[in-house]
Amino acid sequence: MSVFSRLSDLLKANINDLIDRAEDPEKMVKQVILDMQDELNKATQNYGKAKASERMAEKRYLDAKQVSADWENKAKQALAAGKEDLAKQALAKKVKADEDMEAYKEMYESISNQTEAIGDQVEVLKAKLDEAKSRQAMLIARAQMADTKKDLAKASGGFGGNSAQEKLDRMEEKISMKEAEADAFTEIAGNGENELRDSFAKMENDAKVDAEFARLMAEMNGEKSAE
Repeated sequence: MSVFSRLSDLLKANINDLIDRAEDPEKMVKQVILDMQDELNKATQNYGKAKASERMAEKRYLDAKQVSADWENKAKQALAAGKEDLAKQALAKKVKADEDMEAYKEMYESISNQTEAIGDQVEVLKAKLDEAKSRQAMLIARAQMADTKKDLAKASGGFGGNSAQEKLDRMEEKISMKEAEADAFTEIAGNGENELRDSFAKMENDAKVDAEFARLMAEMNGEKSAE
C-alpha cells in the first residue's frame, strides 16, 4: 500500500469505528498522528532517493553530450589533417554518443518529472499532518460526544436505526478507500522498440556516419571558403 493510500485510510477513517476499537480515544488519535508522521518520514526518504537518481541521470546525459562534442572536434581535426578515414571513425563514435545522449536525456526527463511529483506529494503530506495536529483536540472532543450519543441511543431504544446508518457509513468508507487507492496509483506505460536485424542496423548506422561526414565536409569547406 502506498504512502498516500495509507494516508487516505488514516484521514477518512470513521470516527465512530475508531472509538469502537479503542478504549482511550485520546491515545488512538495520538497514535494516528504518530502513524502519519512515520509515513511522512518514509515519503521524505523516498524523495531524497529520487533526487539522487535524478542527479545521476542528469550527469549521464551531460557526460554523453560532452562525449559527442569531443568526437566531433576530433573528426574536424582529422579532416583538417586530410585523414578522411580517421574522421569517419570519429564520426561513428559521435553517432553512438548521440544515441546514448538521447537515451539518457529521455531517462533524465522521466525521472525529473517523477521526482517533482513525489516532492509535491511530500508537501501534501506535510500539510495534512499539520492539519491533523491542529484538529487533535477537536477529534477527541467529537469522539467523546459520539460515545455519549451512542450510549443515549442504546438507552432510548433507537440503536436499530443507528446500526443501519453505521453499516451504510462503513460501506461508504470502503468505497472511499477504493477510490483513494485508484487515484494513488498510476500506470506508466512505455512503448518498446523491435530490434533490427544486424545487417540493417549496420546499414542504418553507416548512413548516419555518411550523413555526419557530408555535413562536416560541407561545414569545413564553408570555413575554408570564408578564409
